[in-house]
Amino acid sequence: MSNEDKKIPAANGSMASNLEEMKQLGSQMERQRTNQELKEDERQPDPVQHNSDNACRS
Repeated sequence: MSNEDKKIPAANGSMASNLEEMKQLGSQMERQRTNQELKEDERQPDPVQHNSDNACRS
C-alpha cells in the first residue's frame, strides 16, 4: 500500500485537542525564557522568523 492510498488526515492547524492539553501548553509557555534571559545564560536565542520589513504585501 503506497502513501497515497493510506489517506491519513493531516493533524496540523490545532495546537491542543482538549482543555488539559491547553493547560499544559500554557504552563510550558509561562516557563519559557526570554531572549534576554537566554543571552544572560550564554545561550543562543531562536532566530527571528518574521521581519516586518520583509513581510509579504498583497
